[in-house]
Amino acid sequence: MVLAAVGQLCATASISSNLAQCQTLIQKAAAAGAKVLFLPEASDYIASSTDESLALAHSADQKDFVSALQSSAKRESIHINVGIHEVASEQRLKNSLVWINAEGHITQNYQKIHLFDVDIKNGPVLKESASVQPGQEIVPPFETPVGRVGLAICFDLRFPEISLALRRQKADIITYPSAFTVPTGKAHWEFLLRARAIETQSYVIAAAQAGPHNEKRRSYGHSMIVNPWGEVVAELGEDHEEPQIATADIDLELVSKIRREIPLLRRTDLYPEV
Repeated sequence: MVLAAVGQLCATASISSNLAQCQTLIQKAAAAGAKVLFLPEASDYIASSTDESLALAHSADQKDFVSALQSSAKRESIHINVGIHEVASEQRLKNSLVWINAEGHITQNYQKIHLFDVDIKNGPVLKESASVQPGQEIVPPFETPVGRVGLAICFDLRFPEISLALRRQKADIITYPSAFTVPTGKAHWEFLLRARAIETQSYVIAAAQAGPHNEKRRSYGHSMIVNPWGEVVAELGEDHEEPQIATADIDLELVSKIRREIPLLRRTDLYPEV
């Protein structure tokens, strides 16, 4: 078994402050003996407007954020999975999830496929597609110290097709770094994460933003790790006063056992293979 850490923070429009929080989480994870740290969606920043978000994505601070995490990964000899913004064009961004290995190299990059466009009564109005370019591919699962990892982000959680596709490609772990709103978090967060774990017989690791990012937006928190039996084996709460981690051993023998004892033989003669 190998120890994995899931991190939780409250990102704002201050990239330097967010970097300090991430570096604290890296140090905590390394001190705990974790081989991989999973960080939330948009760990580099959460802005209060589209214009501010575009400006931050083009800034030197954003580039420094990524390079600093690469240096930290190498210094602490830990793999880091982190959600960031990348520039797609002058008016569009990418909501990306990168894998930084223990040598400090970015080896994987997934671009969020499903964008969050909602208008919640008495809550936030969020239209991610106004400034974000949707991804066009599912990144194949890849080998890591904790097993074969498949990448997804936040709103992707509501679409089982992507997790099933990653499972078909032999993922052991599926990640959902997120910034869930409080209303949707209370209603659906744990249920969806446990469902994805059960139906794919995989570990699900969901690092979450927590707390108020600005006057307009607040995230639910409750970062968690769910095992392939659907049990929550590590969880944080809604606390946003300081960055936190939770850890769990990743048991690939448990993955194999569950898949062996409850084989999911799909009837692809009757419905399409995902």
